[in-house]
Amino acid sequence: MVHDTSPTARTLLVLELIQNSPGITADRLADRLGVSERAARRYVGILREASVPIESTRGPYGGYRVGRGLRLPPLMFTTPEALGLVMAVLEGRHGAVDAADPVESALGKIIRVLPDPVAKPAEAVRRVSARGPDPGAASPSPDPETMAVLVQSCASRRRLRLGYRIRPGEERHMDVDPWAVVVRHSRWYLLCWSHTKNARRVLRVDRVASVDVLEDTFVPPAGLDPTQTLEEHLAEGWTYEVEVVIDAPAATVAQWIPRNLGRLETIEADHTHLLGTTDEPDWYAEQLMAVKAPFRIVSPRELREAAHRLGQRLLQAGAQPDPEDRP
Repeated sequence: MVHDTSPTARTLLVLELIQNSPGITADRLADRLGVSERAARRYVGILREASVPIESTRGPYGGYRVGRGLRLPPLMFTTPEALGLVMAVLEGRHGAVDAADPVESALGKIIRVLPDPVAKPAEAVRRVSARGPDPGAASPSPDPETMAVLVQSCASRRRLRLGYRIRPGEERHMDVDPWAVVVRHSRWYLLCWSHTKNARRVLRVDRVASVDVLEDTFVPPAGLDPTQTLEEHLAEGWTYEVEVVIDAPAATVAQWIPRNLGRLETIEADHTHLLGTTDEPDWYAEQLMAVKAPFRIVSPRELREAAHRLGQRLLQAGAQPDPEDRP
């Protein structure tokens, strides 16, 4: 089963499966994709609409195959098209790159046949971009050409001058060292060091209005984990300062809660501090439900009150119904 929600990636995989297994049936395609037969046939239809000669035969030995005596036309992509395809696949992925994965293999084949000026930016997006563990809500798509400049500058370690939209009608300029591009919840971020603010910054790529490559170079922090750094950054700077004491080792607690809730500090062998910030105490209290050990909310008061309300709702939900209320 393919753990990918991207229609583009699934359509590419359908073509790969038909090419490698002539006569493959709709039910086998559906099984490999993890979708219904109707959905598998829809992906075949997309290929046909794109002028890919997919033939089908009925009967016990029937199935799909690329038309006999016909050759697929050469792949001709513009740079924005190629980068858009790579970004769509990356946004749908759920883990690290796996060379044995069929979608990853198909994407590699496409990049290998692209003309060099198009292939290099596409490969840069594919290799330099770090991918977060939890894709989710949709967000504005960044411009592929802007993305290409960002990831190539990450790879070549060249400083950038960005025009960044703070809000509609307001744009600021800043010089940054681009450390990495990270996708999280289907939103693309630039993790960087801002020389304008003299601080680490996480910028939304879809808000980058302009980008100029400067002559200066930089060295990224040693041992940088882009995804972890992004998660920690997104847990900072909100209204309420959170402190929670959990009666379990930090390594165990890390398996229960995501990094965007805050950072973990060991108090002693079996006790851990969770330190973070939030604007939404009710949401934060719900996330703490994943902790499978006793814990105490030290602060803020708003989070303790939110946890109390949540506990009351759970108690009410689990209470024995009144006999008179039973049908």
